[in-house]
Amino acid sequence: MQHPDNKTHSLKSSAVALRYKVSDDPAPRVVARGYGAIAERIIEEAKSHDVFVHDSPELVALLMQIDLDEYIPPHMYTAIAELLVWLSAVDKKVADER
Repeated sequence: MQHPDNKTHSLKSSAVALRYKVSDDPAPRVVARGYGAIAERIIEEAKSHDVFVHDSPELVALLMQIDLDEYIPPHMYTAIAELLVWLSAVDKKVADER
């Protein structure tokens, strides 16, 4: 973790993309992160692939501290697991409505 919370970035949008394949990954991994235009691009890419975008500035601030291609640390497992369970339920509901 190398990127402490920086007031320079506080006025810009920020985004983090996680990857988690149960068959391949021991934990979710940070695959993209950025501020400003990079954050906007991450969000656009997610939406263009029908990937849900969760708006949680506090969680993003924590995830921004994780180096690219690193797994999330164990102390974040519960928060991310709860998000993934919720997201799975949302995906199921959307699929059922189609």
